[in-house]
Amino acid sequence: MRNSTAITEFILLGFPGIQGLQVPLFIVIFFIYILTLAGNGLIIAIVWAEPRLQIPMYFFLCNLSFLEIWYTTTVIPKLLETFVVARTVICIPCCLLQAFFHFFLGTAEFLILTVMSFDRYLAICKPLRYPTIMTSKLCLQLALGSWVVGFTIVFCQMVLLIQLPFCGNNVINHFYCDVGPILKAACTDTSILELLGLLATILVIPGSLLFTMVSYIHILSTILRIPSATGRQKAFSTCASHMTVVSLLYGAVLFMYLRPSAHSSFKINKVVSVLNTILTPLLNPFIYTIRNKEVKGALRKSHICNLHHSSGQRWILNPPSKARD
Repeated sequence: MRNSTAITEFILLGFPGIQGLQVPLFIVIFFIYILTLAGNGLIIAIVWAEPRLQIPMYFFLCNLSFLEIWYTTTVIPKLLETFVVARTVICIPCCLLQAFFHFFLGTAEFLILTVMSFDRYLAICKPLRYPTIMTSKLCLQLALGSWVVGFTIVFCQMVLLIQLPFCGNNVINHFYCDVGPILKAACTDTSILELLGLLATILVIPGSLLFTMVSYIHILSTILRIPSATGRQKAFSTCASHMTVVSLLYGAVLFMYLRPSAHSSFKINKVVSVLNTILTPLLNPFIYTIRNKEVKGALRKSHICNLHHSSGQRWILNPPSKARD
C-alpha cells in the first residue's frame, strides 16, 4: 500500500481546455440529450402501440432503445455539470455506481445488437423456419440473457473493485468514471482486475463483433443469390439500419481500444467517447425510422389518429351552427 492519504471522492476534469465554450456546449448537449430521450422513447411507444410492429425485430429494437435511454442518462447529467461547475466532485460510491451502470448497459447493448444480427440471419437465411424458431419465448430468453450476461460480467468485476482502498491522486481526466483512472487511484495491486477487464473486453467486443460479421456474411451471401433485384433490395433494407448502427458503435469502440495508448491520444479518445455516448444513441431512432417503411407508417397512422381525435374534440366542443339549430 502506498504511503498516501485515503481519498473519499473523485474530481472529474471533463474538458478543461474549452474555456468560453461551456455555455454553448451545455445547450447543445442538453438539447441532444432531450432528443435522445424523446426519439428512443417514441420508438418504444410506437412499437407497443402498433400490433403490426410487435414482432421479434422490433422487440429487440425496443430493448436497444431502452438501453440507450439509460446508457446516456448515466453519463450526460454529470457531463453537463462539468460545463457549469468549476470543480465537479463525485463521491467514490457514486463514481463506482456510475461506472457499473455505464459498463453494464454498454455490454448489454453489444449483446442485444448481436442478438439482432442473429434474428436478421434467421429471417433472411431461414425464412421458412423463422416463425417456428424465433418464437416469443426465444425472443424473451435472448433479450433477458443479454441483460443477465451483461450484468454478471460487470458485477463480478465491480465486487472486487468496491473492495479496493483509494489514495493519492483523486483527479479523473475524463467526463465520467472510467475504470482505468479509478484503478490508477487504488492503493493496492490491481493486476487481477485489469486481467479480468481485458478478458471481459475480448469476450464482449471482438466476440460479439465476430458473431455479427459471420451472420452478415451468410446474410449477404443469401441476398446475392436472390434472383430478382426487388427481392434483393427488400431483403437488404431489412438489415441496413442494423448494419449502420453496428458500424457506428463498433467503429468508435475499436478506434478507442485499438489505438496505441499514449497521453496525446487520450484527448482524442475522450472526443470519441462523447460521440459514442451522445451521438450514437441520438442517431439510432433516426436510422431505424428513416429507411423503415413500417415504423414511418405507424408514425403517420399515429399522427392521423391524433388529428382525428383533436378534430372530434373540436366538433364536440364547437359544433356547427346548423347542428346547434
